[in-house]
Amino acid sequence: MRSRGMLRTAALVASLALVLTACGDDGDKVETKDEPKKREFAAGSTMERLQTAGKVKVGTKFDQPLFGVKGVSGSVEGFDVEIAKGIAAELGIEESGVEFVESISKNREDFIVNGTADFIVATYTINDKRKEKVGFAGPYFVAGQDIMVKKGDTAIKSKDDLAGKKVCSVTGSTPATRVKEQVPTAQLTLFGTYTECAEAMRNGQVQATTTDNVILLGLIDANPGEFELVGAPFSEEPYGIGVKKEDTDFRTFINDVLEEMYKDGRYKDAYDKTLGKVQPDLPTPPAVNRY
Repeated sequence: MRSRGMLRTAALVASLALVLTACGDDGDKVETKDEPKKREFAAGSTMERLQTAGKVKVGTKFDQPLFGVKGVSGSVEGFDVEIAKGIAAELGIEESGVEFVESISKNREDFIVNGTADFIVATYTINDKRKEKVGFAGPYFVAGQDIMVKKGDTAIKSKDDLAGKKVCSVTGSTPATRVKEQVPTAQLTLFGTYTECAEAMRNGQVQATTTDNVILLGLIDANPGEFELVGAPFSEEPYGIGVKKEDTDFRTFINDVLEEMYKDGRYKDAYDKTLGKVQPDLPTPPAVNRY
């Protein structure tokens, strides 16, 4: 037979259980360490719209080794792709909800203005002319314009040697504009992609290709034994993330995410699995511009 003391103890335990159950009946969900709190965004904001939809369209390059390349399986890989996924994740969007649309140099502003893409991560140099049409978060990386030649070609050692030479770049790109301004006698051939420039070098149509050094390193890596970098950069190219010009809240959100990625190691992880394969030393992430 149970003693009265045991019965009183059992009753006390049962009462405590009822109290704890009642405290949890207010509908509040108890969070755990494995279940991070969902971000809350202002109603009507771009962030709220995308979070509610659970999907986002991101403009990126499909032919830019190390930054954005579309493989035979249809998936897109590269440093820009990893940065975009990091931003999407902070919106509560899973990778399956991220749609990458090809954005070449000459259509990036139009894609933003027309809403073809919600934001663009595509080796997109921030400059004043572009800021007349679109806004930029970042920069998240700083490159430098350089020159790619056929392996063993010593005729071109610097920007000045491009004078009178047949040189390739891409329509609508900052490097193409810079060559026209700084080496006006260069015979410039323009294509839609840098892959076409590599082919033009291969068949002798042009002697060199000029764009940002990390893009050229990607082309060299993708075509082993064919090309090499001159190694004489003559600019600084801050890569930004393009958004609608008036959407300052979205720009601020992306800047916040970039800074978080710098601190928690996600930026380094993205670099190591892409650019780090050919340029192992992680550069110091640039400070974002909050203008």
